[in-house]
Amino acid sequence: MAKGKESKPHIGIYGRRNNGKSSLINMLSGQNVAIVSDFAGTTTDPVKKSFEITGFGPVILIDTAGIDDTGELGAKRVEKTLESINHIDLAILVISTNIWSEFEEMLVEEFNKTDTPFILVHSKSDIEPLNSSLKEKLLQKYHGGRIIETSIKNQLCIEVLVSAIQEAIPESSYKNPTLLGDLISYGDIVLLITPIDVEAPAGRLILPQVQAIRDVLDNDAVAIVLKEREVDAFLRKTIIKPALAVTDSQIFVKADASIPRDIPLTSFSILLARFKGDFESYIKGTPKISELKDGDRILLLESCTHHVSCDDIGRVKIPRWISNFTGKKLEYEVVAGLDKLPRDIREYALVVQCGGCMITRKQIFNRLRHAIDAGVPVTNYGMAIAYVQGIYQRAISPFVSASVSKNSYL
Repeated sequence: MAKGKESKPHIGIYGRRNNGKSSLINMLSGQNVAIVSDFAGTTTDPVKKSFEITGFGPVILIDTAGIDDTGELGAKRVEKTLESINHIDLAILVISTNIWSEFEEMLVEEFNKTDTPFILVHSKSDIEPLNSSLKEKLLQKYHGGRIIETSIKNQLCIEVLVSAIQEAIPESSYKNPTLLGDLISYGDIVLLITPIDVEAPAGRLILPQVQAIRDVLDNDAVAIVLKEREVDAFLRKTIIKPALAVTDSQIFVKADASIPRDIPLTSFSILLARFKGDFESYIKGTPKISELKDGDRILLLESCTHHVSCDDIGRVKIPRWISNFTGKKLEYEVVAGLDKLPRDIREYALVVQCGGCMITRKQIFNRLRHAIDAGVPVTNYGMAIAYVQGIYQRAISPFVSASVSKNSYL
């Protein structure tokens, strides 16, 4: 599957001001990606850059503001630096001149909270090498860790750092499971139902649909793509029996009526829920929709920012469908992109996450972690839609069957 930003590993560079973070990024990329200055605090908000690390592959590097920034504006920069930890797969903590204190300890604590692996780098080692006592202290404290000494005068250290990145970064950040690989076999026909409506981008398909087409081809199967109004005619006029049908969640009811019961049916959003999200938590949380009460507040999490139409799926349709299903007076709040929540997560009765096609698996897990830890039920756009429209069991049954089939061989 092609690597967009949503599937590239995200690597964050952290440390104090003027510790050499930007220089390290320039060394890794082999180009002047980040501004380098002798003045502390040159980097303000986290800056993302996509490029290829030689010998490793495409990544997103995030250059962050110094963790020791000061003043009112500096405090806001530090806050954004700490927030960025929720969105990375690997951290590189840069120290220099043998200084290690509460700032570095705070960063490591934040890495541990999000289960983010990290590498320690001592920069500017040509000016002041890492002393043995600090090295021993850090190696003892972070058992199994690794400390890399770097210098802009020694390009060989970059090879050592790249090797350390390859060892430390989780495989899940760059070796994603397939969307459909365990649901289909060689030569299977997969019916992809893709409505072209007001929310469809002009001249192209939405990303989950494109990903599904590619995944079908990657698994040596056949993809048949058609609009919802063509499904009945297609099935009536051909003798082809699809092994699986995948629909846009917004037309679940029509697809359920059109697709024979002996053909498994699910949605693009549910495929993404299993591909990227916390599928087990979604399975547990979705039925909690039936337990919502008057006055409950529901949080809808979008993974991107987009133009909002009058019939927007997250801001209009899902709230309408859930309210009609429950018959309750509910309150809804929408947070787009990776923005901060407007209130404590415990004030919500339910969290509904979109498919997450524009963000990474790690970002979705960290997005949902606070809700799950607080015992707040979580679900996914497609699963919530299927549930309130009465076809939830059919929509998730392909994955349950695949899990049973897979386990039978263990």
